[in-house]
Amino acid sequence: MRSMNIAERRARLGVRHRLAAAERTDDVAAVARSLVVLHATDPATVFLSVAARSVQAVPSMVERALYDDRTLLRMLAMRRTMFVAPVELVPVLQSSTATALAAKQRRTYSRFIEQAGVVEDAVAFFGEVEEGAHRALLARGEATGAQLSADEPRLRTQVDPAPGKPYSRPTNITTWVLVTLGCEGLIVRGRPNGTWISSQYRWSPIEAWLPAGIPEIPADDARAALVEHWLRAFGPAPLSDLRWWTGWTVGEVRKALAPLGVTEVDLDGTTGLVMTDDLEPVAPPEPWAALLPALDPTPMGWQERGWFLGDHGPALFDRNGNIGPSVWWDGRIVGGWAQRKDGEIAVRLLDDVGADARAAIDREAVRTAAWYGDVRAIPRFRTPLERELTS
Repeated sequence: MRSMNIAERRARLGVRHRLAAAERTDDVAAVARSLVVLHATDPATVFLSVAARSVQAVPSMVERALYDDRTLLRMLAMRRTMFVAPVELVPVLQSSTATALAAKQRRTYSRFIEQAGVVEDAVAFFGEVEEGAHRALLARGEATGAQLSADEPRLRTQVDPAPGKPYSRPTNITTWVLVTLGCEGLIVRGRPNGTWISSQYRWSPIEAWLPAGIPEIPADDARAALVEHWLRAFGPAPLSDLRWWTGWTVGEVRKALAPLGVTEVDLDGTTGLVMTDDLEPVAPPEPWAALLPALDPTPMGWQERGWFLGDHGPALFDRNGNIGPSVWWDGRIVGGWAQRKDGEIAVRLLDDVGADARAAIDREAVRTAAWYGDVRAIPRFRTPLERELTS
């Protein structure tokens, strides 16, 4: 079995994730493609992930790709996580993941409605409200949830999802319905009501991004295609990393791998997978520095992160496994950073990296501060070091 050591994996990371200086680009869609998808649970992550991999890009260039050129689309997919995806990958994500997620969401929300005793047939009711909301959006062309609930009053139906629990409170079903329609591939989150860090979106029909709708692909073919995309961006890696990233069962992952040309390699004692035509070593890039945001797709691409994270996990991750802002030097995490209230980018190194590395990291901090400009953004999931740097 061929071996691929940590140095080779780090070289691939720097080159293929466009973190090495020579690989950076101002083509926003190309950045997304290099990472398969961009994490978008925190809206700022999308913009800051692009910033770290760009030469001279500014936030308006990301907004143009998202809302004017529409080469990117925001959608729920793997692990019920929000992503920004290249539009050409949307059919793969829809058939491999989102369609099944929509069915699961509908079952969950219908059960809440049934338990609340709102209507006799919760499944039929939920479907009817979906249809009404979709018709209203098609008529408007673009709308907020509040505007749609004025057109389809049943969206304002109040449901307590956990009656009797101290943390529960009644909520209307507007978000439930719109999220499900989004998972079905019928509607899409458009431009936000605010700056690039806002998560209050206006909704549009999917036809605004894809005039013919989302092309249908057999689910098995879509899963195999998604696995290949991931392996080319994140491989070599153990099957357990792929299973975690997709959120699929081991059986589903193995079935998706079956039609692909995949080779097993030794990763310092662990068996990893790589595309068979991708066994040649990647030339190490020049040493590089990067400041990656919370939930960046690079550190969130693997479940086993020891080969680039070292022992810094407790400082940089929250209790739910979400990474905060991280400082990288030449393929490994060496510290963390945070934006303070006055806009300063505060950096703390957790490893001794030397003067040259420190100077390169300082230059990245200046670039990051310039990208923010007057915008101040607190990560949605805060981590110990980020909190400490901003206290």
